[in-house]
Amino acid sequence: MDGSGGGHVHLPPKPEARNGRASAWSYYHLFKRDILSALPARLYRAWMAEMRTPFFRSYLCNDRELVDLVLKDRPRDFPKSERIRVGLKPLLGEAIFISNGALWEHQRRVIDPAFAGGRLRTVFPAMWDSGMAAVGRLKPLADGRPVEIEEHSSHATMDVIFRAMFSVPIDSEIAQAAFNAFRAHQTAQPVANLAAVLPLPKWMPRYHSKQTRRTASAIRGLVAQLVDDRARAIAAGRAPDDIATKIMTTPDPETGRVFERGEMIDQIAVFFLAGHETTAAALAWALFLLARYPEWQDRLAAEAQAEIDPDKIYFSTMSRLKTSRAVFREAMRLYPPVPMFVREAARDEEFRGRRVRRGSQVVLSPWHLHRHERLWDRPDEFDPSRFETPNGKACLRSAYIPFSAGARVCPGSAFAMIEGPLILSLLVRAFRFDEVPGREPVPVAHLTLRGRDGIHLAIRPR
Repeated sequence: MDGSGGGHVHLPPKPEARNGRASAWSYYHLFKRDILSALPARLYRAWMAEMRTPFFRSYLCNDRELVDLVLKDRPRDFPKSERIRVGLKPLLGEAIFISNGALWEHQRRVIDPAFAGGRLRTVFPAMWDSGMAAVGRLKPLADGRPVEIEEHSSHATMDVIFRAMFSVPIDSEIAQAAFNAFRAHQTAQPVANLAAVLPLPKWMPRYHSKQTRRTASAIRGLVAQLVDDRARAIAAGRAPDDIATKIMTTPDPETGRVFERGEMIDQIAVFFLAGHETTAAALAWALFLLARYPEWQDRLAAEAQAEIDPDKIYFSTMSRLKTSRAVFREAMRLYPPVPMFVREAARDEEFRGRRVRRGSQVVLSPWHLHRHERLWDRPDEFDPSRFETPNGKACLRSAYIPFSAGARVCPGSAFAMIEGPLILSLLVRAFRFDEVPGREPVPVAHLTLRGRDGIHLAIRPR
């Protein structure tokens, strides 16, 4: 079945949630291993839940009014959690993804122009070239044997980032080294860090594993080479008009200040994380879902074959890839690349009649909100057509936040919604993807939502 109702439905994989209570220490170990199955099943129906530890309290909010309060109405009162900043700081420094306050506002004023206006049309050829390169890399593997598809989706989206930001393809030496380092960092970086859980003073050094520090340092060193090369090109007047040049030469309209070298390294690191890892995860899950529901794959392939001319690059093509966009959107509903956002209450609050003390963690979970049993019709089913129904349209406005929302919405969300459906269409136009018996992926949350042992699919020429 395709998830559109009637008969037996073969549901997409979903980790079995915890039932019953768990001690704080047991919960920490469950959380470190897999945050999704560590949380209780009741969260798929609850409007709010309080979670207590010996050191702090967390409040997971599915109430749409609370979600809007935190993300849209009063975002300054709910800054990014210091506990999350601790875990990501080795890689991201003070990047926009984890910064707060005046620093974040300065960064946003400099970065937003790089993604505004006609920029998407300008970088579209880079996305196209990356998609066609991905098709070329998969051709020798399209013989029906299992292929780990996450590796290839990561390769494709990293290629997009390098072409769009630095005008170089993934096969450049620095780009390939950065890709390899990011794969290693994804494995090394835990979701739960003991230093992030304990209430240590901010001046006390935080512990990170040797591998985490090593991989983060390697990535930042490679990014520094790219930034330095581009700075020299800008100074010499020979820099290409790409995203990196735009960001490095855009002054803050309020202060007149441009990013310094260290700031630029921070921002490029977060673009690799948010712009490469998140789209790669969504693309891999979309391909898996098309393999599980072949009728949707056939519909998408027919659309791609009718609308895409591989010899011509037209940005207007994107407006006609409606099935691909719907599939990609539904994949991000079921498997949001960033499954949870963690904020911190800057002052005492009251949520649904309950006191929330200053410093408490406020958790917004796309994973639970997108599958909430009291909001969505058939929440665990795959049905890209749901967004044309009254329920789907209503939930799309109020209970769908794969890119966050409000002031801190991902600046690259429109970029991702072109890149993802385009590459998906190019791949399905060229190949048929089938499930591998006995290799159903298990979703787990690392830096992004990935398959525990990867996502393996059989590929054949179409």
